[in-house]
Amino acid sequence: MTTFNTQDIRKQFGERVRYLRSNRELSQEDLAHLCNLDRSYIGGVERGQRNISLLNIKKIADALCVSPRELFDE
Repeated sequence: MTTFNTQDIRKQFGERVRYLRSNRELSQEDLAHLCNLDRSYIGGVERGQRNISLLNIKKIADALCVSPRELFDE
């Protein structure tokens, strides 16, 4: 059975969100507005502190104009 560290996967996800957001020259506040989420929530996601829901993954992917899958790709 494969085990994984939940902190690591959250951190990797957050780094990917930050990378895609930065490439689109969006601030955390800009992304939060596009997603209808709070800026502090986006910051927590990017720092790997949030256990993000599928609905919010979809909101962030839509705001970044990518598929949800692309948020998990490196």
